[in-house]
Amino acid sequence: MYGVPPDAPALAIVDLDGVLADVRGRLGHIESGRKDWDAFFAAIPADPPLAEGFAVVERLRADGHEIVVVTGRPERTRADTEQWLERNGLPRVRVLMRRDGDRRPARQVKRGIVRRLAAGRTIAVVVDDDPAVCDELEAGGWPVFRAEWMDRAAPLHRAQESDGRT
Repeated sequence: MYGVPPDAPALAIVDLDGVLADVRGRLGHIESGRKDWDAFFAAIPADPPLAEGFAVVERLRADGHEIVVVTGRPERTRADTEQWLERNGLPRVRVLMRRDGDRRPARQVKRGIVRRLAAGRTIAVVVDDDPAVCDELEAGGWPVFRAEWMDRAAPLHRAQESDGRT
């Protein structure tokens, strides 16, 4: 990639929901047949941080990696997402998000983002909680650390893989 110094640090790609942010408090908005996506995303500011995810980020930073947050959240949630990251101690990181209106499964969205990042940089690790995303990225040859500290929530998995929402 043009403009990347040859000594640029390796990237550590970190997911947000289920890795850094505990979304369980807002899953009620998408559990029923009629999903309230506006309310689900409006509740982003109230997500508690997941200490385990932040500890992983700190270890990756200490090892010299550049942190990039890659999330399936839609672009329209950028302001709330960046404010949440800053409020929880992770300011000034690059945040790459799903384009508004993109309904592809998270595994496809994130594979494309990781592929673009890998075109000019070394990917040290991808930290994600979604098994389908992890499987997809491992199959592509990228190193994956499976975040298993938040109980796997069925509504979140459906949203990520079937509904194409987060």
